[in-house]
Amino acid sequence: MYFFHYDEPLFRPPSEAESLIFQITLGCSHNGCRFCGMYKMKRFRLRSLDEILAEINAIPERYRPLVRRVFLADGDALVYPQSGLATILDALSETFPGLTRVGAYASPQSLTTKSGDDLALLREKKLRILYFGLESGDAETLLMVNKGYGPEEMLQLCRKAQDAGLKLSVTAILGLAGRVRSAEHAAATAAWVNALSPEYFSLLTMFVRHNDEFLASIEPLTHGEILEETLALLLRLEPQRTILRSNHVSNFLNLAGSYPKDRQRLIDTAAAALAEAKRRPGWSCQVPAYKEEYF
Repeated sequence: MYFFHYDEPLFRPPSEAESLIFQITLGCSHNGCRFCGMYKMKRFRLRSLDEILAEINAIPERYRPLVRRVFLADGDALVYPQSGLATILDALSETFPGLTRVGAYASPQSLTTKSGDDLALLREKKLRILYFGLESGDAETLLMVNKGYGPEEMLQLCRKAQDAGLKLSVTAILGLAGRVRSAEHAAATAAWVNALSPEYFSLLTMFVRHNDEFLASIEPLTHGEILEETLALLLRLEPQRTILRSNHVSNFLNLAGSYPKDRQRLIDTAAAALAEAKRRPGWSCQVPAYKEEYF
């Protein structure tokens, strides 16, 4: 029997839980965001095309019809050279007759390497969804965390992907700006999402993972302040045809709904959670330092 030998740690979005994962890159091509410790222990590299094709071909014949979705890892698989990525997608379609969708993480850097026509071609080859880390719509916060791109640059890159027919799942991080710019972070992030209306928008909460130096440089929010930031964002959030989720393990308020239909319900849910939190003794406690293995 063939076993994958993944280069750990390996990450995937919650929605890719049932996907077959192939690592076509290792690490992250930027790997400079101060808040992110996901790939700090890895040196970025592209895996060879021959190596990837051999791994795809090694899936036993009897299992191939069962594969419906594939996720391409690591941190920004879209940065893989266009011709090689097209070849990988062709091999996936040929190997898995029931394949309906391929997904991948996409960084701003990786989107600069692909033209609109490149992205449209990849979509034809079943790359259908990109997971994009916005982190914040606030330019000052993005500069502070060394994202490498400003909000307007990222908006234009994401619009290019949308114009090519790709779905986008965008994430932002509650508590990323600390106490000093919490209000600006919430307002600007909502405005950015309103301008794009991605198919999916997800909220994470700032947590500890190989980022102690960054966390020491900001004033972390308390549980109550995270809920206040959440509510401030939701009060300004008005995208069209966007599904909101906050189901990551870092979150302590689970939100799920579709815009614009569920907007008021989501606001009411966050407001009720905030009111309840104010009655509890843990209101002023800082967000806990989650253990790395939980992620």
